[in-house]
Amino acid sequence: MKYKRLTKEQFDELHQEFINFLATQSITAAEWEHLKSEKPQTAEEELDVFSDLIWEGVLSNIKYLENISAQHMHLFELMEKEMKLISVKVMNPEIDLRTKEGFGWFKRNFQSDFVEYLTASKAYSEDKNSDKFNLIEQGAIITKGELYRWFDKIIEQ
Repeated sequence: MKYKRLTKEQFDELHQEFINFLATQSITAAEWEHLKSEKPQTAEEELDVFSDLIWEGVLSNIKYLENISAQHMHLFELMEKEMKLISVKVMNPEIDLRTKEGFGWFKRNFQSDFVEYLTASKAYSEDKNSDKFNLIEQGAIITKGELYRWFDKIIEQ
């Protein structure tokens, strides 16, 4: 398995897609039930293959990721050949960017000496989707990129 198995909730959401996947493997509903009871290892492998297929599709289409902790924001734009990073560090230990109050403080003080910015870019390794998946495993979430684009405009000025 290249990535990680989807959760039960994710499988439930993708029920129809999983049925279609099994159909492409020429596995009927009855055969699937038989596999689960008689050949659980094979059934597990099918779940893993399906999970990897879903992850590949998702990872191939991601454009932005965000990883926000109490005092840091790591905002990624995932380009074709490289990933770009805008890193924000709040040097006020009383601020937690994950809270409404903390983010409100940040919006009022983003140009103060208590906020530090860093930009960087990095080429992907041989496996671009694995690079993206590793960021997700480290806590990044998929976004539409509003925060990244907002910072990008500020930094350009």
